[in-house]
Amino acid sequence: MIIGTFKRNDSGRIISFELTGHAQSGEYGKDLVCAAVSALAISAVNGIDALAGSTPVIDANEEDGGYLYVEIPRDSTQEQTNITQILLENLLLGLQAVQAEYSEYLQLKTITK
Repeated sequence: MIIGTFKRNDSGRIISFELTGHAQSGEYGKDLVCAAVSALAISAVNGIDALAGSTPVIDANEEDGGYLYVEIPRDSTQEQTNITQILLENLLLGLQAVQAEYSEYLQLKTITK
């Protein structure tokens, strides 16, 4: 199962997210849940870099997969913050749609820091 954890600050902004585990909803290379989660997460991170012009802190298990941690820089401008938040909220919405169809393979939680 993939566990997704989104952390929000007191004002409701997403400040980090973590994805751990493997969906195991299909054989290796044909796991649709894993592919969807990966595509959504990578797209969001690439968007933060390219569209917001901000480089998040990233920690990932590049050998075995199954782990991605992304933390948003605190020194972002207001415009960078706004763009980043739109991308992160869109990521969360996309993951919630996947969870709605495949809840046995993806669990999401949001915590306030």
